[in-house]
Amino acid sequence: MFKLVGFLKPFRKETIAGPFFKLLEAILELLLPTVVALIVNNGIGRGDKTYVLQMGLLMIGMAILGYGCSLVCQHYAARASQGFGTNLRNALFKHISSLSYTELDRFGTPSLINRLTSDVNQLQLAVAMLIRLVIRAPFICVGAIIMAMILDLKLSLILLVAAPIIGVILYFIISRTAPLYRRYQGKLDRMGSVLSENLTGVRVIRAFAKGRAEQKRFKETSEDLTGTAIHVGRIAALLNPATSLVVNGAIILILWAGGLHIDSGSLSQGEIIAFINYVTQILLALIVVSNLVIIFTKAASSGARVSEVLATEPSIADGKRIAGAPARVESSKGTSTLPADGAQSSVTPVSNQPAIAFESVSFGYSATGELALDDISLSIAKGETIGIIGGTGSGKSTLVNLIPRFYDAVKGSIRVNGIDVKDYQLQELRRLIGVVPQKAMLFTGTVAENIRWGNPGATAEEVAEAAQTAQAAEFITKLPEGYNTVLVRGGLNLSGGQKQRLTIARALASKPEILILDDSASALDYATDAALRKGLRETAGDKTLLIVSQRVSSVRHADRILVLDDGKIAGLGTHEELLETCQVYQEVCQSQLSGEEAVS
Repeated sequence: MFKLVGFLKPFRKETIAGPFFKLLEAILELLLPTVVALIVNNGIGRGDKTYVLQMGLLMIGMAILGYGCSLVCQHYAARASQGFGTNLRNALFKHISSLSYTELDRFGTPSLINRLTSDVNQLQLAVAMLIRLVIRAPFICVGAIIMAMILDLKLSLILLVAAPIIGVILYFIISRTAPLYRRYQGKLDRMGSVLSENLTGVRVIRAFAKGRAEQKRFKETSEDLTGTAIHVGRIAALLNPATSLVVNGAIILILWAGGLHIDSGSLSQGEIIAFINYVTQILLALIVVSNLVIIFTKAASSGARVSEVLATEPSIADGKRIAGAPARVESSKGTSTLPADGAQSSVTPVSNQPAIAFESVSFGYSATGELALDDISLSIAKGETIGIIGGTGSGKSTLVNLIPRFYDAVKGSIRVNGIDVKDYQLQELRRLIGVVPQKAMLFTGTVAENIRWGNPGATAEEVAEAAQTAQAAEFITKLPEGYNTVLVRGGLNLSGGQKQRLTIARALASKPEILILDDSASALDYATDAALRKGLRETAGDKTLLIVSQRVSSVRHADRILVLDDGKIAGLGTHEELLETCQVYQEVCQSQLSGEEAVS
């Protein structure tokens, strides 16, 4: 958590000047009871109206000066806390963006959203309170005790006895609430997850008439969160009354003992008034400290959660080739050396190398779990079209996700243009590859802006060409404003097939060397699917194309078809070759095609 202090460095002036002005205000506040004592003893006691007026004006001046100091501190606290929150939020978002799918899956989207919003807000509040009150409240407590000791040392011993009792109360509250706040944040993540599932899957929930069941599940999650909040609230609520009880008990003892001192003549009326004022200041300061304890206990929990994300190193990092050093590339023809590129750490594709090469690749989503891919070796030539087919869970999507390094293989290597993907800068590697995922995802903006997403510099003609190839031009021209039609969040004003065609157009507009269609035509009818494949063949040129599909019709005309079964290669060849040699492919064809269709 202490690493987060670094985000306050740009606001050194505010974090120093703010408490300084608050300290000046506290000093002025501590002097006011003494001035009141002087007015009572020297002014009212002697009937000196001029003295009372002069000291009254002095008190007004001190109050105005203290108010000014407080305003300056508030200004600095606002600037520092808001700036700290903004910098931390930006750094956290940037770091989250650098994490691989593995880390994102581990944290979960709802948890990351909560850490990016509510946890950062809690830390932001803590910074504001740190500047405004952390110096002032303890200074008031200590200063008031010292001033009370100056007035009457024996009487102030009552305060010194009360101090450790208050310390025990604070320790009890902190030790009990800190773990509960951490538990509360975890349950808040759980509720966010349930809420996200319900809002995302609202159509499915309604289709299966599960509305009441989901309402019950959300209610149980919400009540569990409420129970924890009430439990921690009950404990935290003890802080203020317990502190007030101790301090007010001390005030009663001081009044009783002070009366005895006044009777004996060792303490004046003005001094006992000042003494009570100091005790009241201590009480108010302790109430502030009580609230600060709750705020900083929450902040400690939030800080640990934010630090956990920032401390998580992405398992997939940019290529680590040292600038100026040649890159070594192993191939079947031996080892070649790439020339150094000066200050750049990019890699240069090797000629006469396959576009993609898998060399004994294995992968598992868990280090101790079952392998999703096992010993995959495959070479894909530039400009080749490869169809990838297999049953559910056979590893099709996993295989293509390894190419742009969404995940890293646990064994073996993957090469793109003769270069190990781990030697590429991630941005450079992914610029070579266009990926159309299974789930079509669009962004708020116009149709044209979504198509240009991968290539902001694309001309209107290039956008139209990409849409035409993706079979999206026909429905785009029928939209109210054509390519300038605004899409709502996630493209909810489009059908599933329309969204899939737009995501394909987006990938085509970026003009990648390798295009991966990961079951991205599942929502298209057979005629549109056939027209899409024809358009891709006509415009592919030397583009390497990987088509993942459950449909035989989508891959049968590929140059080669890769058949996966339980994470292993079951067959590789043309449609005709696999019909003769691969039992898995034969079974798939028999389930989808008639006998005549399979051989035609």
